[in-house]
Amino acid sequence: MLKGKKVFISGGAGVIGRALVSKLLEAGCELFVGDLQPRPASWSPAIRYRQGDLNYISREELDDFSPELFFHLAATFERSTETYGFWDENYDHNVKLSHHLMTLMKSCASVKKVVFASSYLIYDPHLYSFPSPAEQPAMLEESAPIRPRNMCGAAKLLHEVELEFLGHFREHDMQTVCARIFRSYGKGSRDIISRWVRMLLKGEPITVYKKEGLFDYIFADEVAEGLLKLAEKPVTGIVNLGNGRARRVSEVVDVLRRHFPSLVVIEGDLDIPYEGSQANMELFHSRVGWAPTRQIEDTIPEIIEYEKAAAVESRDVAASTAGNILITSISKKVPLLRAVKLAISKLGGDRRLIGADVDPNCLGQHFVDDFWLMPRLSKLSIEELITYCSNQGIVCIIPTRDGELGYFASHKAALQAHGISVMVSNAEAVELCLDKLAFYEKLQALGYPVIPTALSNGDIGAECLVVKERYGAGSQSIGLNLGKEEAVLHAKMLNEPVFQPYIPGTEVSVDLYVTRECHAKGVIVRTRDLIVSGESQITTTIRNVALEQLCSKLAQELGLYGHVVMQVIIDATGQFHIIECNTRFGGASTLSIAAGLDTFYWFLLESEGNSLASYPFLRSAEEKKQIRYAGDLIL
Repeated sequence: MLKGKKVFISGGAGVIGRALVSKLLEAGCELFVGDLQPRPASWSPAIRYRQGDLNYISREELDDFSPELFFHLAATFERSTETYGFWDENYDHNVKLSHHLMTLMKSCASVKKVVFASSYLIYDPHLYSFPSPAEQPAMLEESAPIRPRNMCGAAKLLHEVELEFLGHFREHDMQTVCARIFRSYGKGSRDIISRWVRMLLKGEPITVYKKEGLFDYIFADEVAEGLLKLAEKPVTGIVNLGNGRARRVSEVVDVLRRHFPSLVVIEGDLDIPYEGSQANMELFHSRVGWAPTRQIEDTIPEIIEYEKAAAVESRDVAASTAGNILITSISKKVPLLRAVKLAISKLGGDRRLIGADVDPNCLGQHFVDDFWLMPRLSKLSIEELITYCSNQGIVCIIPTRDGELGYFASHKAALQAHGISVMVSNAEAVELCLDKLAFYEKLQALGYPVIPTALSNGDIGAECLVVKERYGAGSQSIGLNLGKEEAVLHAKMLNEPVFQPYIPGTEVSVDLYVTRECHAKGVIVRTRDLIVSGESQITTTIRNVALEQLCSKLAQELGLYGHVVMQVIIDATGQFHIIECNTRFGGASTLSIAAGLDTFYWFLLESEGNSLASYPFLRSAEEKKQIRYAGDLIL
């Protein structure tokens, strides 16, 4: 019944999600999974995966996949008594996330069914909480009184109401079902059973509170099976999903003792009531024709074996590369800093953005988490840089100035050996692109339409010339549309001038991101409508497939990496004239990010060892214009 269906799963790398993914693959589904966690190493490449905070997933990403079925598992939780710090976390990853995902889904015509992982925490705790141990658990049915036990439960209830609201408008073309899941546990989970197993494998004692408490423990694999059944059947509304048989905490300890005879229990004392809850599964069974059967005696041995293997594997796996990001020469590059911060938020986690500059008064320091008054590179040894990065937890470096690209390119391998990724091409490619004469000679030899470049104006067969510095950014001290005598005079003001013919036409910038496999992930062409001090003050995206393909081929042939910007003139006949290539993020390249070239997000993913195969380049269907202007920051 599910064979061939396209399924999107939020929170799919969690303990329930992994089990659900396995079952959906067996059913022949095409999967798109989103989660904050890195992609599980054992998963098939056929699964499209998106690592990061799903609050930042876009409508374009979902429309590109066109899911028919949506399993919403993503959520955050704490123990029953939530901490003060859970205030923001609950809003971001329960309330806001659920609302954001359904805002996208309700506009996605392909979606036919939504299965939401809700919780029994929405039921009034007075129904199942007692001052003394209960002889029998309270049987909770779907019509039981509701009063969420905590903020997580309240967030689940809110989304149930949201889905009910949408049901009034989409009942003919989209079904929604909410499964109120009871005490789920499983392999590699944060639940109490898995935590106890991990502690016991280390020879540690376990602390037990209210051992007489009764809980409806349901194995994560059976939760996944139940959710799958709800997707297959025309079930809507609200149903319980539990084991249907409550067990005392002391029973769980007894099962563990069979496998850990020397188990030591510390009985903790908390001023909390005794729980006695159990799912009434009659409605679920009547609608689906299935009920969970596996008990803790069957599943705890599996969890023990899983955790044993995971403990061995963890000793052989390098520590996570997730860490802080350093941007050098930040100056007043506020749009760039904001773009990197957005990428950090999109990826999720606790990464910090560290900005560096030699100027203690640079404006950029007010837009980063930490500022480093960096010494000049001529006085900074690679050993000192590595030590600083190690002390600050830096695993990614983004150079932003032409003059520093050679330094980072030459030390790229040494930095990588210490777990530090740098968004820079190799030294040979950087040197080539910084030298306009060498760049011309290389491209001419390869057969590309590059603008002629020479050391003498006599070697350029044109009446109108352009004179610029041979090395570095071409906009520095440039002389445009000069006669031959004017060109000679202008050249005397430059250090190492080169001459090019002046070709009238439309000047464009071509932004590309090139992966570690030397594949052009995406390309955006934009016109330079208003240029101030060599940078686009107003720039507009355009489509030019031939130019996109040409620049992609060139970037790959030159062995470039990361974000690169090529400058090209399109003359009146539509012919291309390649001017230069900058192997760094450009001043107005933020427009290309807005148009779908997700440079910094892709770089961070690659830095953590991820392949970008699951992350499609989704170019904006509408063209965009960017106008750069001064703004104010009020602190």
